[in-house]
Amino acid sequence: MSETTHDGGVAVTASPSTPPPDDGLSRAELAAKYGLTVSGARPGLFEYVRQLWGRRHFILAFSQAKLTAQYSQAKLGQLWQVATPLLNALVYFLIFGLILEADRGFERHVYIPFLVTGVFVFTFTQSSVMAGVRSISGNLGLVRALHFPRASLPVSFSLQQLQQLLFSMIVLFVITIGFGHYPRLSWLLIVPVLALQFLFNTGLAMIMARLGSKTPDLAQLMPFVMRTWMYASGVMFSIPVMLEGKPAWIADVLQWNPAAIYMDLMRFALIDGYGNDYLPNHVWAVALGWAVLLAVGGFVYFWKAEERYGRG
Repeated sequence: MSETTHDGGVAVTASPSTPPPDDGLSRAELAAKYGLTVSGARPGLFEYVRQLWGRRHFILAFSQAKLTAQYSQAKLGQLWQVATPLLNALVYFLIFGLILEADRGFERHVYIPFLVTGVFVFTFTQSSVMAGVRSISGNLGLVRALHFPRASLPVSFSLQQLQQLLFSMIVLFVITIGFGHYPRLSWLLIVPVLALQFLFNTGLAMIMARLGSKTPDLAQLMPFVMRTWMYASGVMFSIPVMLEGKPAWIADVLQWNPAAIYMDLMRFALIDGYGNDYLPNHVWAVALGWAVLLAVGGFVYFWKAEERYGRG
């Protein structure tokens, strides 16, 4: 219909029965029409990697701050980073080395570095997993207040545990040298071993972060899981020596578990009396496989739920 204006022109007005221009469009079509995007939507995988790399300075600073604050209330402060695994090693030596004679097959100057190395290396994985479980659920205020790739948190906590291990390695070197195992070319293998274990730990921490974000009670269960894993990984004893006479596949399964793999490689690098006979076949290939599988798989698994963290 039309009507005449005050200057004689004709203005055309829509009929009351004419539908609105957006009528019949779906939500997705309306969003596309007006250029709207979902708040907090998950970016593509490669874009997510780019965003995570862009937060690398935050990841490093956050891990250092957490490391500094970890023992800020204790009088000995950062010394507990070293004292805690050393005290654990002492307890295990008294129980397993002296009472249960788990040092069979080793001379004392080999067994003590063997034990301390196992405790330090397994603690690296254990602490990364436990920190990963709480990385989202324990930082909900940060997750809900700021927009950043949530994978920054489990990565940062794994990096914190790596820094803590590096402090402990100084003491480990002193103990190893004190028992007659002096630096040699094999010590250079420490670098790739730690790199592979860090990748493995980070991937596992991201898996546990996603699981822990929806099931906070998982943090209460994990200490029992980690203790079982520790006893099955040969921290206090040599798996092939202790299982001598048992079916070979049992020793193979236990030795191929990633915690045992990285401990054995570190012992091989540091200890003169710990040779190839104690290592499983294709040990470096298995170590690389575990690292790549968990790092890539854990990252993708965590990314799949990116938009759900901190909600509900």
